[in-house]
Amino acid sequence: MAVKTIEWRDNSVRMIDQRLLPAREVVRTYRDYKGVAEAIRTMVIRGAPAIGVAAAMGVALGIRNTAHAQASARFAMVAKALKATRPTAVNLAWAIDRMGRVLEANLELDAGELFRAMRAEAIAIYEEDLAVNRSLGKFGNELVGDPATILTHCNAGALATAGYGTALGVVRAARDSGKNIQVYADETRPFLQGSRLTAWELRKDRIPVTIIADSMAATVLSQKKIDCVVVGTDRTAANGDVANKIGTYPLAVMARRHGVPFYVAAPLSSIDLNCPNGAAIPIEERAASELTEFGGKRIAPAGVLTYNPAFDVTPAELVTAIITERGIAYPPYTKSLRALKEKS
Repeated sequence: MAVKTIEWRDNSVRMIDQRLLPAREVVRTYRDYKGVAEAIRTMVIRGAPAIGVAAAMGVALGIRNTAHAQASARFAMVAKALKATRPTAVNLAWAIDRMGRVLEANLELDAGELFRAMRAEAIAIYEEDLAVNRSLGKFGNELVGDPATILTHCNAGALATAGYGTALGVVRAARDSGKNIQVYADETRPFLQGSRLTAWELRKDRIPVTIIADSMAATVLSQKKIDCVVVGTDRTAANGDVANKIGTYPLAVMARRHGVPFYVAAPLSSIDLNCPNGAAIPIEERAASELTEFGGKRIAPAGVLTYNPAFDVTPAELVTAIITERGIAYPPYTKSLRALKEKS
């Protein structure tokens, strides 16, 4: 990707404003944790791994110039604000908690040294995410034929991560291995992450992409146009239930109906072994305006009721395999996911 989703530069956090894509490529700069929190909440940056990286960098900004005696209290305040932005993606809390452990291990340092330690950890989380995505992509490539047409939902690409992507990391790895790959991208209503973001970055990488309406997925599956479905995840429970962008669950049902493998690209940081099943995953509900307005114009009657959950949960029995950076998990997921998480 020619455009970096997020980066640390000159003690500030820079990120591309994904709300404006594909029409405009605008990079925002944030110099305090409140700005980062607002960017996460308003979806300047989105995607589970990416908001985990952003949160880690936000913590580092929040700790800057904090004397070690006040560091724990300051961290608690910063962490609370960042965790409140988006509740479903487990990477957010995972990254903040990791930053908290580094803070607790370095409380004896003066303010400058403590900030440098926190900054180094945030950058390490960023760099590790890049490596994880590439490793995950290589394992996912083992499941992709040649030629292959892959259907995906939402955006689990470079824009949703530190770079390269999870679901689109599988696509890129397959392409980079020499396979003839093309992608069908659900538009992903109501925020249109598929048509706006997935199509944008695949075009930049010169990977053939066809946009379809969400309601067309069953048709293209029935027409045998699709070899496999690959999606990302914001949180995967210990039993293999998968929370992903709304519309993923019906896609999994349709894939099963038509005998098409349904794969989930899941960094281990997004697998929550403390969450027993999908019923325990908190589901974020977004603003009504995402459904009642488009491009700033009202498209629904004033006063109409809305229901706008950002995610749904796909039951584990509909998931063919879960791809991680340490290997591929197959059912029963209660055993295979734990084994991969504990793998040294």
